[in-house]
Amino acid sequence: MLIKDAPLEDVLEMRREVMYPAFTIEQVRLKDDEEGNHLGVYVGEKLIVVISVFVRNGIMQFRKFATRQEYQGKGYGTILLEYVMKLANDQHCVSIWCNARVSAKKFYEKFGMQVTGDTWLQDGHEFIKMEKQL
Repeated sequence: MLIKDAPLEDVLEMRREVMYPAFTIEQVRLKDDEEGNHLGVYVGEKLIVVISVFVRNGIMQFRKFATRQEYQGKGYGTILLEYVMKLANDQHCVSIWCNARVSAKKFYEKFGMQVTGDTWLQDGHEFIKMEKQL
């Protein structure tokens, strides 16, 4: 297993495949993707987890965190999020946040993240903002 930068096109394809299979690649592209740092967990040559990280004014946001279904529940996502939390600390960020699917709330709470707003519905999923002060 290896964590490294992942090519944006591979990240987009995995986002589409795992998170929004009915969408096109362009529909899963973020307007600021070019400004982000896209990380992946690789097992051999296979990309199995992706996350996109954006730092602005000392605040880190992670987006589009996705794990291939056959690798879910095996700890790979945990390892990548631990890596991202360390990266936020190493970059002297004051906080880290995400727009989490409500179904993943307990997962993020394990990392000390807390709900900081109301839920909303988007693309057929219920979301909540979660944040951790560093």
